[in-house]
Formats: sequence, structure tokens, C-alpha cells
Amino acid sequence: MRTSSATPAPWLPLAAIFAIALIWGYNWVVMKVAIEDCPPLIFAALRVGLGAVVLLPLLLLLKRPLRRPPLRYILPFGLLQSTGFVGFTLWALEYGGAGKTAILVYMMPIWLMLLAWPLLGERLHGLHWPALLLALLGLLCILSPWNFHGAWQGPVFALLSGLLWAGAAIWQKRHMPPGQDLLNATFWQTAMGAIGLIAASLWIDPLRIQWSPLFTAALLYNVIPGTAIAYLLWAYALKHLPSGVAGMAMLLAPLIGVLAAWWQLNEVPGGWESLGMIAIFAALSLVSWQHLRPRPSPEVLPTPQE
Repeated sequence: MRTSSATPAPWLPLAAIFAIALIWGYNWVVMKVAIEDCPPLIFAALRVGLGAVVLLPLLLLLKRPLRRPPLRYILPFGLLQSTGFVGFTLWALEYGGAGKTAILVYMMPIWLMLLAWPLLGERLHGLHWPALLLALLGLLCILSPWNFHGAWQGPVFALLSGLLWAGAAIWQKRHMPPGQDLLNATFWQTAMGAIGLIAASLWIDPLRIQWSPLFTAALLYNVIPGTAIAYLLWAYALKHLPSGVAGMAMLLAPLIGVLAAWWQLNEVPGGWESLGMIAIFAALSLVSWQHLRPRPSPEVLPTPQE
């Protein structure tokens, strides 16, 4: 029997996941470099706004519906996902290192499983419990309250970013209309979030941008591979892989972010910080493994970032 030409080679979807992890993982270094020439919220507004501009022709090219979803669903989704998550991520990078910020933001799956218990009725079970314990111990080691020095804003904003990301995932799972096209929702929540970021940046940040070649390259990186190409790869991976396997991109990206910051920005983690990162990475591994187990019903993944 001849294999259908629509069936991809088994390694192609896995290659797409690895490419996403590389793109989003290295982007932590790119964003850290970019905010040296631009206030963080203004860069967030440019990134998200131009990302929406890029997503629009993708909708038309893929012949997806263009009509806006109900405002009561898409406006809070955009404010949580693009305004809150992306905004606090860039704000955290202003005060903290790229690698440390990446690990703290990517605690999102831990906050998601905690929020899903009271809000979605998804009780913790199996490997969730040791994952939660490891994550909290890792967080304690990274924050090191017994030896804390430096700006508190970095870790606090990074944790808020992860919490808002988890909140966006909960909102999407509870309120997404039946049959809603995910790419359409991604475009509209990005557009709504961009409006929120523009308002916040004009209120908080000085209107100052140094259009250096490095900053321009960083912005283009965030808009083209970081948004357009990554979303296409993500849609392709979700189509051909189980959701748990596709979600491994969320596990690889912070690890790549830590290694890239170590290599390019000379961000060498201290003893307690390294121990905390290892514990949190182990916790995320346990959560991912739990999701790889067979489940009674298909799982809807939140739209990831970075």
C-alpha cells in the first residue's frame, strides 16, 4: 500500500518542536539585549503589535475565519495573555537576568495545575504532587530570602508573568466558544493585547527608542521567527503529535534560555540559583511526563509564548 503524501515523515513534527524550542529559548537573550535600546513595555507593544500585523496575512493565506470572536471572551484573553504575560516578561528582564527570568516565567505549568484545581475541577494526582514540591523548593532556592540582594522587581514580575499566562490558559479553557478557530483567536487576542500594551507603555515608559542595528534585528527576530514562523510550526506540531509531546517545547525553551544567557551574556548562576533551576526543571519534567500518560479526554493546550 502506498503511503499518503499528506503523512509527514515521523521526524518532521519533532524537528518542528525542537525548532520552536530554539527560537523561543534563544529569544530570552534577544529580548534582554533589545531593552538596552528601548523601554521594556514599548518593546513589548512593538513586538505584540507587529506580531498581530504578521498574523493577519497568515489568517488569509490559510483561509481561516477573520471575524472577531465575542468581545467578552477575547478581550480578557488578550489582556491576560499578551498585555499581562508579555508585558511583565519584558518588565522582569529590565531588572533580572535572562536565564533566571526564563525559569521563573516557565513555572507557568505549576501555577496552571494549581489554578485548574479550584477553577476547572482538575484535581492534582500522580506526579503532580512531587512536581509541586520540587517547584516550590526550587523557587525558594532561587529567591534565597536568607541571602537576598538586588532588585526585587525582577523575580516578582517574572512570577506575575507566569501567573497571568496560566490565567490566560484557564480563561481560554473555560470561555473559548465551541468550534473557535485557534489561529483566529490568537490573532484577535494579540491585537487586543497590543492595545493594552500601547496604553501601558505610554503611561509608564518614556518614549525613547534607539533604532540601532542590534535593536532592529531583535525586533525582527521577535516578529518573524518568534511569532509568525513559530506559530506555523506550533500548528504543524499540534496537528501531527500528541499534545503532551508538543508541550515539551515549553520544557526545552527555558533550558535553552538559561544556556544561551550563560554563553552569550555571561550570566553564571550561583550555587543556590543553580540548585533552584535544577529543581524547577525537574518539576516541569514531571508535569510533562504526567501529560504524556493516556488521558480519558483530549487536552486543549494554551497558546504558548517564547
